[in-house]
Amino acid sequence: MDRLPNLDPLRFILASLVMIFHIPHLSRNQGLPYFSDAPIFNRGTEAVYVFFVLSGFLIIRLIYRYKQRDAFSIKKFYIRRMLRIFPLYYLIVIFGFLFYWLILPALNMPFENNYNLGEGIVLTTFFLPNVFGKLYEPGGILEVLWSIGIEEQFYLMIAPLLFFIRKTRILLVLSVLTIAYFIVFHLDVFQFLYTYRFVYFFLFSGGVIAILEEQKQLEFLKRSILIPIVIVIAMLLYFTTNVFQFEIRWMTHFVTMVVFCLFVHTLAHNNFGMTIKNKLWNYLGHMSYGIYMFHVIAMNIVVFFMLKVQAHEIFNDTITILLINILTFALTILFAHLSYTYFETYFLKLKTKFR
Repeated sequence: MDRLPNLDPLRFILASLVMIFHIPHLSRNQGLPYFSDAPIFNRGTEAVYVFFVLSGFLIIRLIYRYKQRDAFSIKKFYIRRMLRIFPLYYLIVIFGFLFYWLILPALNMPFENNYNLGEGIVLTTFFLPNVFGKLYEPGGILEVLWSIGIEEQFYLMIAPLLFFIRKTRILLVLSVLTIAYFIVFHLDVFQFLYTYRFVYFFLFSGGVIAILEEQKQLEFLKRSILIPIVIVIAMLLYFTTNVFQFEIRWMTHFVTMVVFCLFVHTLAHNNFGMTIKNKLWNYLGHMSYGIYMFHVIAMNIVVFFMLKVQAHEIFNDTITILLINILTFALTILFAHLSYTYFETYFLKLKTKFR
């Protein structure tokens, strides 16, 4: 199989966008100065949607290629996903409950847990953290897990679906599924899909683009360098302006889905070398899962520290904001590095046995 250009730097950029989205929220909640006026500071959820498109693109591409060789194994697929997702996911789940139920009370820092602990454990254990987070707002460390839940729900659906579909009909079935689910998602009668953020159409659409590329139906996007340039500019405008935000939800989601799919495809498949080649960025990309999972923990530590510092009125608001962001990034990357090096890598090495 041919290898895709390295997409790890994109993962790091997306994780960073999520971080700069969350930092002002926690700072504001704790009475610290914050800045969130620019659109890019309010695109954290959309950054997660890019993750979804990218995940659908990569996972469905992989399954499709195995299907073409009649070599797709559901068992091996799930074991690989478990080894990648489960260890860190459950580590954060355990820490999250300990943090809000034991650590904060021990520090005499009030936090209201308005849910039954057993129910919370069940919902997070069985990959419904998106439902748990929306129902109870259990705290950022646990709420950020919503996107991992969506990914796991997607894996549970997509592997059996593609296993039983004939390989010649995968594109047709996936296209129909994407369109049908997009319509259902935006019907008022299924409002709960939006409430709990079951945005599977982003993952499905990434897969559609991947299969279209596999079938050589997107060659027109590679004929001129102007096409990828326009797509990249559209992506930059999406995150730095409000030109792609509409009052009608389905229109915003549709444009978002199209722009994100084209952007992921452009980074993965262009004839003009439009990719990031840098060892540091690549390594940060390898740690992007940890960066996403640990950043709320790092934020809480930094904000707690800055509350103590702020009481002495040492820094002005601008310096305080900069310090919160810099320290959060630094501490997050440290946590992610330690986790990747001494924890996640052990399980990642096991994945090679199930290829």
